[in-house]
Amino acid sequence: MKRTKKLFSLALAFIMAMALMTPAFAAQEGTLTGGSITINDAVPGQTYNAYQILYLESYNADSNAYAYKANSAWETWLKTQTSYVSFDAQGYVTWKDGADAAAFAKLAQVEAAKMTADATATAPAAADGKTYSTVTFNNLKLGYYLVDTTLGTLCSLDTTNPDVVMEEKNEVPTNVKTVEEDSTGIYGEKNDADIGQTVNFKSTITAQAGAENYVFHDKMSAGLTYTGVTGITLNGTTVDASNYTVTAPAADGDTFDVTFTQAFCDTLKANDQIVISYTATLNENAVIAGEGNPNTSKVSYGDSSNTKYTPDSQTKTYTWKVDVFKYTMDGETEKALAGAKFTLSKNADGSNPIALVSEGNNVYRVAKTGETGTVTEITTDATGKFTIQGLDADTYYLTETKAPDGYNKLAGPITIVIGENGVVNGTTEAPLGVDEVKVLNQTGAELPSTGGMGTTIFYVLGGVLMAGAAILLVTKKKMSNEQ
Repeated sequence: MKRTKKLFSLALAFIMAMALMTPAFAAQEGTLTGGSITINDAVPGQTYNAYQILYLESYNADSNAYAYKANSAWETWLKTQTSYVSFDAQGYVTWKDGADAAAFAKLAQVEAAKMTADATATAPAAADGKTYSTVTFNNLKLGYYLVDTTLGTLCSLDTTNPDVVMEEKNEVPTNVKTVEEDSTGIYGEKNDADIGQTVNFKSTITAQAGAENYVFHDKMSAGLTYTGVTGITLNGTTVDASNYTVTAPAADGDTFDVTFTQAFCDTLKANDQIVISYTATLNENAVIAGEGNPNTSKVSYGDSSNTKYTPDSQTKTYTWKVDVFKYTMDGETEKALAGAKFTLSKNADGSNPIALVSEGNNVYRVAKTGETGTVTEITTDATGKFTIQGLDADTYYLTETKAPDGYNKLAGPITIVIGENGVVNGTTEAPLGVDEVKVLNQTGAELPSTGGMGTTIFYVLGGVLMAGAAILLVTKKKMSNEQ
């Protein structure tokens, strides 16, 4: 009897184990059968659910032609998702151009929580030496399926035509890249800088247990010059340099790579934080305004025969310009003035002017440290215009050091504020600022002269009086002699 009970218990345990590995199916719609969904890197013990949102009435894979209709359980909800799908008069469902599949999948996942899955499976234990296992749903009716997991994170959404392979997106490393804004010391997605300025970056890798072959990849745009990795920490503690190798430039075309040893990867636990700090210099090739100067990073991981990558994480470093116009008023017309000299400084008194390099056509850029052929003073030509580029978002002071001949020199510097998104001298009333900084010079008319007709008339009258007096004297003397 005891032997019989023991055999029964073993059989029951075997049946339960098989139940964990065998998907449980509910009804799907459509007539096309034989589909399958395979989930690689499934997390052992987690439950995976498949929901048929649309079924395939027919398809031609070679022509990429698919005729979908809504699963009746999803039809009412789908008709409210007008940003993603549309229905025609016969009930065929089409995807809207430009619709965000990831956003749709998140909405569908919320709706799926109210429904019974069309197929359910629990991932079995991993094989020896492995962290993950594989889940396969077989004998599916063809259609468009949402697959999610009890981990609470979306796995994938795809079409069975007839077979599809999905990658588990949970329990994998993540990478978030940030850059320091020097005016605040805060790290975020973007910053502003002068040409020649050192820019500080951080990338935070959230590691997972069972890490394999972690390599950090970073690619900088032409406007950034890599200057080095300044440190790596694990949960706030410095990682010894023996645990990684920095390669710059990297053979794969990256600006630099950081390859972690497998011995280090073997010590990582779920959600360990690896922070890589590194620097670059904004250089003379920097894009002015526009799309900025991107820096993109990602992490590769996994078995060397099946390398995977985290999504790209990107920051942008911006640098700006200011246009200046020197003029005077000729009636109601703005007349350009040549011969004015200016310096630009971050000091209110105009001291320590910024070194500049001429790029021709009245364009000057901020010089890099140690660059030769620099100037600190700009002289206007007949256009009265010049541009200074490669500037941080900051407050600057434009000082007129010499006015054009015959014009009054400005009494003090002009304040220029470059704000968010490169707006120059923006105000509450004019949030878009100005296209150019206008510098007006005044001149006075010729002053009145003290050597005009006002004195000449006195000279003439004086001469006449003197001549008259002489004639009178001579005549009077002659008359006296005759008597």
